[in-house]
Amino acid sequence: MGTTKHTGPIGLPKSLDPKLWVSKAPFGLGKVKPHHIKETLKIAWENRDQLPYAYRILTQGVCDGCALGVSGLYDQTLEGPHVCTTRLNVLRLNTMPEIQPEVLHQDIGELRKMDSTALRKLGRIPYPLIRRPGETHFSRLSWDEALDTIAAKIRAIDPLQLAFYLTARGITNESYYAAAKVARLLGTNHIDNASRICHSPSKTALKRSVGIGASSCNYKDWIGTDVLVFWGSVAANNQPVSTKYMYAAKRKGTKIIVINPYHEPSMDQYWIPSIPESALFGTRLADDFYGVHIGGDIAFMNGVMKHWFEMEEQKKGSAIDHNFVQAHTNGYEELKAHVMEQDWVLLEQSSGLSRERMLEFACLLASAKSAVFVWSMGLTQHRFGTDNISQVANLALLRGFLGREHCGLMPIRGHSGVQGSGEMGADPFSLPGGEFNTKGIERMEQLWGFKLPRWQGDIVGVSLENSMLPDEHERKLKLFYTSGGNFLETMPDPDFVRGCLENVDIRVHQDIVLNTSTLADAREAVIVLPAMTRYEQPGGGTSTSTERMVYYSPEIRGPRVGEARAEWSIYAELAAKVNPAYKARVGFENAADIRKEIAEAAANYNGIQDLSERGDVFQWGGAWLCEDGICPTEDGRGNLIPIEQPELRKPEGHFRVTTRRGKQFNSMIYSETDPFNGADRYDVLMSQEDADDLRLKEGDAIVVYNQYGLLHGRAKPVLIGRGNIEVHWPEGNSLIPKGVYEPQAGIPEYNTAAVVEKAETFHAFKDTKYVEKRITELETEMG
Repeated sequence: MGTTKHTGPIGLPKSLDPKLWVSKAPFGLGKVKPHHIKETLKIAWENRDQLPYAYRILTQGVCDGCALGVSGLYDQTLEGPHVCTTRLNVLRLNTMPEIQPEVLHQDIGELRKMDSTALRKLGRIPYPLIRRPGETHFSRLSWDEALDTIAAKIRAIDPLQLAFYLTARGITNESYYAAAKVARLLGTNHIDNASRICHSPSKTALKRSVGIGASSCNYKDWIGTDVLVFWGSVAANNQPVSTKYMYAAKRKGTKIIVINPYHEPSMDQYWIPSIPESALFGTRLADDFYGVHIGGDIAFMNGVMKHWFEMEEQKKGSAIDHNFVQAHTNGYEELKAHVMEQDWVLLEQSSGLSRERMLEFACLLASAKSAVFVWSMGLTQHRFGTDNISQVANLALLRGFLGREHCGLMPIRGHSGVQGSGEMGADPFSLPGGEFNTKGIERMEQLWGFKLPRWQGDIVGVSLENSMLPDEHERKLKLFYTSGGNFLETMPDPDFVRGCLENVDIRVHQDIVLNTSTLADAREAVIVLPAMTRYEQPGGGTSTSTERMVYYSPEIRGPRVGEARAEWSIYAELAAKVNPAYKARVGFENAADIRKEIAEAAANYNGIQDLSERGDVFQWGGAWLCEDGICPTEDGRGNLIPIEQPELRKPEGHFRVTTRRGKQFNSMIYSETDPFNGADRYDVLMSQEDADDLRLKEGDAIVVYNQYGLLHGRAKPVLIGRGNIEVHWPEGNSLIPKGVYEPQAGIPEYNTAAVVEKAETFHAFKDTKYVEKRITELETEMG
């Protein structure tokens, strides 16, 4: 941890810088780009029935969009107001009225004709609901009836057969903590959260490499660093306010590098609406793109380090910060020996980049005095995600880019709620403030006053798969309690996931809106519980940003929906329903009580108990973790780890496949068309050279398929490396294998290999067993 404190926001330059302009044409006329003014007016119109309330949410609440941490309209990075279309798009979830009874209670078949976007627009869930087998509509329940039904089932099953899951939907630290405590009180360790599905390799890798589980630096460190690297992260699309930080960095002379299979247009140039100069003329963001193969990042990083070690042979100190390495790291000689054994031909083939391009990047970092590495799911959601992140840590440690200003390792978070989820213990591998191990269990037993289950809980994917076990199996999932989330649209192999959801006895959906998974059947009952948003919760709530800022978001005056309750209070009441004696053991009556208990349970969160007013915030760990190179590992040193080259199984004639986001926030889709490249949801992004080889023109109907499933789409040539294609998530999830998890962090694999063919060819041969033959061949080649 560090002792230096964050110094607060800084100002933007007042002068113009035409060198950064995209075009002299105002507002990007003629360009494919977002139309922020038009979209803002559209969102205002959608919220016209609650404009004063919407305004109060924007100006008083902490953003429930991405994890940059905007409180009201202000943050801790830059002076001046901030607002983005992601936050505005999410706004309607907080202001819309409840679903009308005639819509809510209509035939389930009619509701199933709608996608999640249409279901979301129906409005908020107003009161508890139930639907049993054979029933064609939801029926209303009282809260007592709903919780009594759930509690009776919990009492009737083994805790091994009970699982909880919490998504990232604006959920507060208080709710994560309450869920983590209640789950253990009810005897189960099967509790998981959306953050772990996205960034568990980041935490696992950073723990083993440098002893931390969060970003080591701040967004302010972007501004003035020599090199800012975005690795498998499209921050401009997923965290739009970050473009303002990139603009400030560019004005300070920072070079921005993007390493990604696809040359994402939003990272190339952006019209930042809150900066007049940029809103008018646009801003060139990235200085260079490195088009690495899907899954080729480890090879690329090995190539960079190999260049460094070769440079060192010519001149010591030309690439490695030996003072830092000697004082603050372990494993230098082992890493060097491993890297020097790597074959250049294999590194080029695996990375998709030439030896010369790797040298360019190596020289850029070798000459830099500071650098910040930012990454997201392009690195984490692989079966070797932990190794990807430890490679990034290797680069930082060899150059000493850690524990000081303008340096650091940043796993950028996609949602405002997720950083705190594991830190609150809503995770099978974590407890509040620590790991799930003997020491952590004993610590929490002393604080909570009850015994915790000692067995290892399952990740949510395994819990779902366990629903397919025989009824008599001790780990057969019989009650699945999910706070938000839609596994039909987030997990690989949606058809299999539907079968899992429908094979659970009772499935509980605690949420603010309906989605497609809410409508799936269950063996005994589907129960829906209406939740409050963070802005409705009595006593307010807190959330933790990517940079470890803990923000207080107050309860905001406005309309309240039906019988919706604060999420933390639902968990507490459920525990009391299971056993009246549990009420005292849960031990909190209001949000302030929970914050006091969090401060005791998680040492880093000492200070959360003092957050009570709008604008209250503190940062745990100081400005920089690992300050001055001292890591919170056993010996205080970072670990340089030799990383083996993963086997990238792409048979000849097949494409590497990964998923990408479009105009969406998590699984919530806001437009069928991506405003940055004009792609629709079923466009398949491929290189022009690959399209030419397949005799495809833009818009041609194609089929992408493998042994797991298929996707009907249309060809869209873009700037992407040959042999790589990108499909949209979740539409492309049918191609992703189920049950493939990263062995160290348990994250699902979201990458695969597939065949691409013209639709007319695919369908012409369909009756001749052609497709079945090709899939059999693929299974043999991939095995």
